[in-house]
Order: sequence, then structure tokens, then C-alpha cells
Amino acid sequence: MNITILEIKNLIKRYEEFLAVDNVNLSIKEGEIFGLLGPNGAGKTTIINCIIGLNRIDSGNIFVFGKDIKKNELEIKKHIGIVTQNVSLYYDLSAYDNLMYFGGLYGLKGKHLRECVYDALNFSGLYEERKRFPNEFSGGMLRRLNIACGIVHHPKLIIMDEPTASIDPQSRSHILDGIEKLNKDGATIIYTSHYMEEIERLCTDIAILDHGRIIAHGNKDELKSMVSEEEKVKIKLSSINYTLIDMIKAIYGVQECNMDENIAHIISSKGSKNLGTIIDLIVNSGIEILDINIEKPTIESVFLTLTGRTLRN
Repeated sequence: MNITILEIKNLIKRYEEFLAVDNVNLSIKEGEIFGLLGPNGAGKTTIINCIIGLNRIDSGNIFVFGKDIKKNELEIKKHIGIVTQNVSLYYDLSAYDNLMYFGGLYGLKGKHLRECVYDALNFSGLYEERKRFPNEFSGGMLRRLNIACGIVHHPKLIIMDEPTASIDPQSRSHILDGIEKLNKDGATIIYTSHYMEEIERLCTDIAILDHGRIIAHGNKDELKSMVSEEEKVKIKLSSINYTLIDMIKAIYGVQECNMDENIAHIISSKGSKNLGTIIDLIVNSGIEILDINIEKPTIESVFLTLTGRTLRN
């Protein structure tokens, strides 16, 4: 059984009269890449700041590695890595010296510090650029150095807040590959992003926040099943006619079937398991099937359905 790395119990955080976090409960297991999603202002950053001790907790408890953050803040922080949405670097220091500085903040010293710095440089692909200064870097290189500074001390828990914002596709791919490697090497990761394809690719478990509350929590399949009551399929055919459409409509579970040029758009009730029957009908009618596209719900469609807002609202 996986160990619980982070447990949040009945967390409440107010800013004067504004309730930013409303009785949140979360449990994150060792080895997960946990997606924390929500529109702007939903409470994601407030929760992160409570975890790392930047925000005072009004009510509730946070346990990291089984220890209460209120009583063991300094010890816990040594094993947490933070990658902020805004790049946090010293522009008068080289890439190497930035890593030396941040590694020192986490208590690394001497040979061990230097080894960790070289690990971080190699991980981020910046070893050859180690003597250069941040103002000489592209946006993607700055992001990679920012991540390197957040993980230089080999943390057990890494919190990544929009680590790929506003960068080129090549740098994004490099960062996503690196995140998967960090996870494979044993790190548990809390991940926020406005890019749904990243959440689909990376996250093993996801919580969706809105107005300071968790409105849905589960793995990708569980979340998708919450909003999907239909199964949709598009079948491209060599030819199509109204007689075939009527025959498809008569199949068990089919709710709707329409044609658009030579494509049949079929909607069936969830769990109908009728695709084989539909295919057999078409084949037996002598019509050739050119392509089949099964439309599945995405994390983005789940998010839109549950919140009524896009991530950037």
C-alpha cells in the first residue's frame, strides 16, 4: 500500500471576509502526479501556499510525510521542492551560481551540494550553459533553470505551479519528459496547469476546485464517467443512404444517427456495447467502412461541464 505523502483535513483559509478555501480535504499518495485544477481564483495557489507555510491556516490541518506542518515546518520544507509560476531567479548570478545558492538554502553543503548542482544542470539540459546568466536565456531555458533550482535538493514532494507557461513546444516537451523522469525516480508531484493535454498525459489523480471547494476528485476515467452519459462514434463510409441510417437507429442503445455527406454520426446510451452490431450491419449491407472515430470525453470537457468555466476564466 502506498504511503500518504500529503493529507489535508478540513482546510479553511479566509482573507478578511473572503473565503478562499472552504473545508478542503485531500489525500495524496506516494508516487502520484496529482493534478490540482481550477479556474483563476478557485483556491489552488492559496492551498499551495498553505502547504509550504506561506499562508497561515485559519482552520484544519495539513500533514506532510505524516507530520503536522504547524509543528514541523522547517524540517518538512527541506524535503519539498517548489517550482513557481513566476520565474524566481537571481539575474546577477550565473545558472551554476543560482543552483549553488538555492541548494545552500536547502542545507546542502560542500561536495554533496556540487554533485546536486551538476545533477540539476544535467537534468535540465543546461550543463553547457552553466556559466551563462539568466538574461541571456530564452523563455524555455529560464523555465528549465527555474525547475532545476526547485529540485536541486532531490525533494520527495515537488509542487509545480504552471511550469510550462508561455514557452515553446520543444521546451515544453523537454520539461514534461523531465517531470515523468522525476516521478519515475520516486518523487511525488503536485501539478497545476492550464494545458489540459499536460494533465491528460501526466496526472494519475486529479482534483477540480471551484470557489474554494473540491467539486470532483478521482482518476481520469472516474472523472470522465461522471459527465459522460453517451457514447459517440463517427463512421466514414464508401457510401451512405437513409435506409442504412434507419437500420442503425433500430439497433439497441442507439439514441441518434445522422449522416453528413458520407459520415454516420451515431450517439448511443452509455454501456450499450453495440459498436460490433453496428459494424456487422454496415458490412453485411455491402458498404465499405473507411474510418471509425470513437469520441471520448476529455478532462477539459469534464472541467467545462462541472465548472461552467474555462481554466483561464
